[in-house]
Amino acid sequence: MLAFIVRRLLTIIPTLFLVATFVFVLVRLAPGGPFDTEREVPAEVKAALDAKFRLSDPISVQYKDWLVGAVTTGSLGPSMKYHNRTVEELIGMTLPVSMELGLWAMLVAVAIGAPLGVLGAVRQNTWKDSVAMAAAMLGISVPRFVLAPLLVLVFALKLYWLPVARWESWRHLVLPVICAALPMAAYIARLARAGMLEVIRSDFVRTARAKGLSERVIITRHALKGGMLPVVSFLGPGFAGLLVGSLVVEKIFDIPGMGRYLVESVLNKDYNLTAGIALVYGGLLMVSNAAVDVAYKFLDPRVELDR
Repeated sequence: MLAFIVRRLLTIIPTLFLVATFVFVLVRLAPGGPFDTEREVPAEVKAALDAKFRLSDPISVQYKDWLVGAVTTGSLGPSMKYHNRTVEELIGMTLPVSMELGLWAMLVAVAIGAPLGVLGAVRQNTWKDSVAMAAAMLGISVPRFVLAPLLVLVFALKLYWLPVARWESWRHLVLPVICAALPMAAYIARLARAGMLEVIRSDFVRTARAKGLSERVIITRHALKGGMLPVVSFLGPGFAGLLVGSLVVEKIFDIPGMGRYLVESVLNKDYNLTAGIALVYGGLLMVSNAAVDVAYKFLDPRVELDR
């Protein structure tokens, strides 16, 4: 197991290198530049800015200097939009906010979606199953940029229960966490139902029923671990997708998270900030996928890890 974990972590390094190379080149090939504004910048000012951020160097030289700095000192370069701030400083300020939002949203999504899916499987083809799957379909169909204004309209502007925006106390977490969690909970519910249906129709469950075990014991002790395998496989990329997808939530609720800075860095052609945030997102995705593989082994001993 330890060898597998170490091997998976080592494979992240070349993958991150490819991600960094692709993003670095792609953002610089896009039309425009970080200092192209609606008002024309004097040529001497633009030349001075290009020299300051070394944009006048060949792209191969820029890439070499950026990569050497990232590997040797952990420096991802200065931000071209937020002056006197480095990329790692901005990521250090915004990543904890996005992680907090993502973790709470994941916990809420699992707490809602998994029981709905299990209920739908155990009560298959009943009204409870129909209601659970209808709620899941609704959660999948309504995008976050529609759900967020509805939540604000009802709970903030009509009922005055919760604040509209900012990130200061637990009351500011409720609306963005719900908005981020509900679509993910819908996917989890459908996956949990499908996984549970497959397990409860298997031979060992029929054997457990033949022995006279109660339905509750069969579900909780025998079927649940196997039925949750599709959910576990979804949680790895789902969590990374939740962090990336939260940029809509962060923008609407004015949350100072990393997703909002990613959007602004792309719009402002802030090359270093875009590459740095994309690198962090890529690393989170690969680490979460590796964690899913390890969790799979604990949930299902039949899964063989590569030796």
